[in-house]
Amino acid sequence: MVSGNAPVLSTRALNRATMERQLMLSRADVPVKEAVGRLVGLQAQNTRPPYFQLFSRLEGFAPAALSELMESREVVRIVTLRSTIHTHTAEDALTLRPLVQPARDRELNIFRSGLTGVDLDRLSSLATELVEERPRTMKELREELRVHWPDADPQSLGVAARCRLPLVQVTPRGLWGRSGQVALTTAGHWLDSPPQPAASPDATVLRYLGAFGPASVKDFQMWAGLTRMREVFERLRPALVTFRDENGVELFDLPDAPRPDPETPAPPRFLPEFDNILLGHADRTRVIPPAYKGRNGVGNQAYGTVLADGFLAALWRLDETSDDAVVTVQALGDLGPATREAITQEAVDMLRVMTRAPAHDIRFATFVDFGE
Repeated sequence: MVSGNAPVLSTRALNRATMERQLMLSRADVPVKEAVGRLVGLQAQNTRPPYFQLFSRLEGFAPAALSELMESREVVRIVTLRSTIHTHTAEDALTLRPLVQPARDRELNIFRSGLTGVDLDRLSSLATELVEERPRTMKELREELRVHWPDADPQSLGVAARCRLPLVQVTPRGLWGRSGQVALTTAGHWLDSPPQPAASPDATVLRYLGAFGPASVKDFQMWAGLTRMREVFERLRPALVTFRDENGVELFDLPDAPRPDPETPAPPRFLPEFDNILLGHADRTRVIPPAYKGRNGVGNQAYGTVLADGFLAALWRLDETSDDAVVTVQALGDLGPATREAITQEAVDMLRVMTRAPAHDIRFATFVDFGE
């Protein structure tokens, strides 16, 4: 907690500040690579979401723009924040991965029982040689490693390689309109770069606040998957401003960062599953109303999210064939005619850019089980 002297920011104020920094109060007219860097990466557990994330944030976005950056190796898919796959600029892939390596080490500890007798340094060396000889699928990598440790658990061997090495998913995996199995090599090999020093924790906190602030220490730790970061915030305190939320939690921010009026209009936005604006804070009420907590996903199953007035208001699903594309919107409450009309228009605009189907249909449903 923090003293009562710090100004209080309402939930709406936090929403508008975060929406603005996430480029969603109005779409930004910036290059795709710049946007990926400004957002400190795009959650990419699945291949299509990064494209939809950028559509909702960038003026005139075309999916080919991100694909071209992936093909030229200016952006890559790699496990970083929260031990999940993100689309990062090449520079961030090389420096953020070593910063969050402690989280990968913690994950590996869970599989220690399946690695009895395995020399992890030797495993890292062998795995590096294998994936740099040519990109390998995880199945291929496990089979090669089992030759050296036949008594080890195969899954644990694969996890050890994934945790110890900065593995990127090579193209065509992740390219728009194309498919490809997950094949892996090291970030350094794919990007033709020697190992880089880890990103500075201080600089990363500042970048996080620029994209997600105002935020608490716990918010940053949740976003990054790191622990014990209070010392970093305290070191930065003289250069930051502080607020408190309506529950008294201390929030840090950059002095000159935008904090729009809470009544600033926020147009509807269609977000894919696992968008970082939904995952970037320990306290997610700035985007997800308490009444809708848990409604946008169950376990590892997440649904597309519709923001209206800046907050989770509906779920959505896209069904596409060569003949038509249908967006089904499941309202979580009463949207009202004006909001429904605005959501419909945003959905039509999205379909025009993000699908090739000649016919479009927008449907509203009160009860749809997207899990089926």
